[in-house]
Amino acid sequence: MTAVHRVVVLALPGLLPFELGIPHRIFGRAKDAAGRPLYEILTCALAPGPVQTDADFTITVEHGPELLATADTVVVPASYELGPVYEEGVLTDELAGALDRVRPGTRLVSICTGGYVLAAAGRLDGRPATTHWSHAEHFQRLFPAVRVDPGVLYTDDGDVLTSAGVAAGIDLCLHIVRRDHGAAVANDVARRTVVPPHRDGGQAQFIERPVPQPQLASTRAARAWVLDRLHEPVRLADLAKQESMSVRTFTRRFREEAGISPGEWILRQRVERARGLLEQTDLPMEQVAREAGFGTAQSLRKHVQAALGVSPTAYRRTFRAGSAAGGGADPAIS
Repeated sequence: MTAVHRVVVLALPGLLPFELGIPHRIFGRAKDAAGRPLYEILTCALAPGPVQTDADFTITVEHGPELLATADTVVVPASYELGPVYEEGVLTDELAGALDRVRPGTRLVSICTGGYVLAAAGRLDGRPATTHWSHAEHFQRLFPAVRVDPGVLYTDDGDVLTSAGVAAGIDLCLHIVRRDHGAAVANDVARRTVVPPHRDGGQAQFIERPVPQPQLASTRAARAWVLDRLHEPVRLADLAKQESMSVRTFTRRFREEAGISPGEWILRQRVERARGLLEQTDLPMEQVAREAGFGTAQSLRKHVQAALGVSPTAYRRTFRAGSAAGGGADPAIS
């Protein structure tokens, strides 16, 4: 039996209670086939005792920073009281001392402005990262060595991952579960949490813009229609027809709602369909390709390699072996 992966959440003064709870909720719902927990989630603070939140209450944290030395993954949620970290891009001595306890090779994760802590510690230099879109410009000015992408919900650079604001932390934690243990486990967590296993688009869809007229139809019906036909060729005109729109209007409306083009969205759904088939069946690659809508094994390999960084064969080997062992490896490094 593989040892349970320990996640330690660092609670900083001024933290957002919602974001503090995300790792506990998502990782805490991840179970293996026998119903055993796949993660152990613990919380620590810079010192044991009360920690003020951004709400009208404090929380009491039992563990101090020494717990960070035992973590396999460290999560830093957002805080509204980062002081010199936010203002000058430098850590306080207390926070620097706490982060020095983190073992080399530990996976680092930030939610929203928690990324300021990782950046001030130098852990994001030369790496892709994101934060809440309203802070992205300030974040980039403060940390010019970081490759800030304000348009995505989260970034994954292997051992360092960052998310955009608030609910994007759910997307990132689900992504980590999916990366660690496969789509089936992540989808089960999503169902139990009553959230989508994967949200389309990026932060652009949440940036303030003129509100659409209420009488304008959405593209939801077209998306539902195509999910039942991923194995078939799908024309843009067929999608537009489901919403009784012109192709031009449909394409514009779809991008406004999903943050990406219809073609990109369909490709992502086909990759997700292929992932499920690779993880949960022994179908030959040609059949996986047909059922996922890629047509040929060569096309399947091209798109899976581009999306996941590994071949379909390597992906299946990782997650089929991981399921048998009650855990999974990171396909990006297999």
